[in-house]
Amino acid sequence: MNAVSTRSAIVATGLRKSYGEKLVLDGIDLNVPEGSIFALLGPNGAGKTTAVQILSTYIRADGGDVRVAGHDLARDPDAVRAEIGVTGQFSAVDKLLTGEENLILMADLHHLGRHEGRNRAAELLKRFHLEEAGPKMPATYSGGMRRRLDLAMTLIGDPKIIFLDEPTTGLDPRSRHTMWQIIRDLVAGGVTIFLTTQYLEEADRLANRIAVLDRGKLVAEGTPDELKRRIPGGHIRLQLPDSANLATAARVLDAGWRDDDALTLKVPTDGGVRSLRVVLDQLDHENIEVDSLTVHTPDLDDVYFALTGHPSADKDPAV
Repeated sequence: MNAVSTRSAIVATGLRKSYGEKLVLDGIDLNVPEGSIFALLGPNGAGKTTAVQILSTYIRADGGDVRVAGHDLARDPDAVRAEIGVTGQFSAVDKLLTGEENLILMADLHHLGRHEGRNRAAELLKRFHLEEAGPKMPATYSGGMRRRLDLAMTLIGDPKIIFLDEPTTGLDPRSRHTMWQIIRDLVAGGVTIFLTTQYLEEADRLANRIAVLDRGKLVAEGTPDELKRRIPGGHIRLQLPDSANLATAARVLDAGWRDDDALTLKVPTDGGVRSLRVVLDQLDHENIEVDSLTVHTPDLDDVYFALTGHPSADKDPAV
């Protein structure tokens, strides 16, 4: 991953939002570094979309302080809008216009000149591999092509921060991987991405930091590896060459699980380098031969379930 800036693109403190008696966001704090991918996870109804709508000026918060791209969200929402782009869960593409016409319309809305707007549209069609599709109606596009066009429309204004709300929902695996590479390329160019998703693999592959939202509260935040290490169940799996080495290793390491038939041991670990070094030092000190060693840590699905009590929707793109 690219190096992340120490400067903040988004800072929210005590963010609150209610609809009637339903508290949707209960005083959450967020800090998103510039040039990073920040993923907000949570089950349906957790408040993810509401958070995006507030941070992108679509709706007002009931409380809290927010700065986006250095601008106070409540006092200067127009300045915030000039710095951001939003790609929502549902495509904003006008089906009555061609792909190129959609981009030109967005250029007009951003008050780009006629020549500049058309050049920008052509550049984005090329960048997103939509040159042949540009003159065609979006009804002829695949789902992945429509999402790429939607994101291209967001980029017309050259935003510093992009909010991607469930950007790959419903896409096939190949289209999803294409979108991931586009996102990585944007960040490599200095853009900050605020991503909401229910696909845990997506967050694991892309995000520098992840926050987990449940019932309006942030229940955890950290890098993907930091979150995984918080959940018990990690272990080092040792494959031994014979029963003698297996017996010695089991005695020395106080293994949590032993399989005499397979000649394997599982030693509990937090997945950290220090824990691995301790095991290796013990093996070396006792001259224990090992055929292979693998480290297993809980994945984000385990983290998600442990923190929210809900299974993720990662396995079911229809959710």
